[in-house]
Amino acid sequence: MSATLTGLVGDRADDWDRTGLLPVDLLRKLGAMGYLCAEVPTQYGGLGLSSGTSGEFTAHAGSLCSSLRSVMTSQGMAAWTIQRFGTARQKADHLGRLTTGQLAAVAFSEPDAGSDLSAMTTTIRLEGDEVVLDGQKVWITAAHYADHIVVFGRHEDGAAAVVVPVTTPGVTVERIADPLGCRAAGHARVSLVDVRLPAESVLGGAGVGLPLPLLVTAALAYGRMSVAWGCVGILRACLAATAGHARTREQFGRPLGRHQLVAGRLAELLASEQVATRMCEHASRCWDDGLPDMVIATVLAKHVSAGHAARGAASAVQIMASAGAQDGNVVARAYRDAKLMEIIEGSNEMCQLMLADHVLTAAP
Repeated sequence: MSATLTGLVGDRADDWDRTGLLPVDLLRKLGAMGYLCAEVPTQYGGLGLSSGTSGEFTAHAGSLCSSLRSVMTSQGMAAWTIQRFGTARQKADHLGRLTTGQLAAVAFSEPDAGSDLSAMTTTIRLEGDEVVLDGQKVWITAAHYADHIVVFGRHEDGAAAVVVPVTTPGVTVERIADPLGCRAAGHARVSLVDVRLPAESVLGGAGVGLPLPLLVTAALAYGRMSVAWGCVGILRACLAATAGHARTREQFGRPLGRHQLVAGRLAELLASEQVATRMCEHASRCWDDGLPDMVIATVLAKHVSAGHAARGAASAVQIMASAGAQDGNVVARAYRDAKLMEIIEGSNEMCQLMLADHVLTAAP
C-alpha cells in the first residue's frame, strides 16, 4: 500500500500545496482503493485494517503530503461515526459509498463553538417524516471535495448526526482560501439553511438523540488517532530531509551534521520521532484491544505527537536555514502543517485539560 501511494503522489505535493487543491480524480481513486478509510470492515468494501496497521499507513501518507493525510482523517472520521452510530442499513449504504470513490467530511466546529462544542448552535429537528438542519460550520476539513458531510448538531435534549449530501437545497460550501497549513485539505465553511432530508438520514434512525459528549468523543477519538500518526509522518519527512542536507552541506570544511550544535538538533529530531511513534503504537494497541484507557490514550498520543511535530519541524527549518525557508521545500511545508496539528481535533490546551482531569479523577 505504501509503495502504491508513493507512486500515486510522486513529487506533486509541493504543487498541491501551492495551488491549494488536491486532484479530485486522485481522491476518488484512493477512496475506491479503500485507502481513505482503511479501517472500514471488509464486509462494507473496506480493507479492515487494525488501528496499528492503518496508523503506519497514515504516517506514510503524512510524510508525503499532510493535506492528503487530512482528507484521509476526515473520511475515516466520517466512516467511523457511521460505523459506530448508524443502523445496519445506514452502514451498508454509506460505508459502501465511501469505499467506492465517494468522499466525505465531518462538521463539528462553528464560529462560536471550536473547542467548546457545548456551545454548538446547529439544530437538528424532526418535522413529520423529514429532518431539518439549520446552522453554520467553519474550518471543515475536506468539505470542498465532499459528496456527503456528517453534520453534528443539537437535537431535542441531546445531539444527533446526519449524513447530508452537499447537493441538498440549503447547503452552501465555501472553500477557505490560503490557510496557514494543509493548504490543499479542502477546508471550508458550510452553511445549512432549512436543509430538509428524509428522517432516516439521522444516524441511528429518526428520533434517536445521544448525549453530545458521547457523540463527539467517539468521532474525535478516531480523528485524534489519525492526526497523531500523521504527525509521526511529518517528523519522518523532516528527519529524511535534514539528514540528507546535513550529510552533503559543508560549512567550515566539514559536513554540517558534524558540527555539534547541528548534531544535537538531529538527535532531538530522532528522539521526537521515536517518542511520537511509541505513543501512537500504544494508543493503537488500546484501540485494537478495546481497552478502557483508549480515549485518554488517543488524547495523549495526539498531544505528544503534535507538540513534537511542531517543535521538530521548526528545528528542521533551523538546520536547513535558507534552503528550508521557502515554499517548495518539504520542511517549510512541514513547519506550517505541523502548527495546525497543535490546533485541530482539540488544541494543545484542551488536550492538557483533559489529561489533567484524567490525573485528578483516576483511581489511585
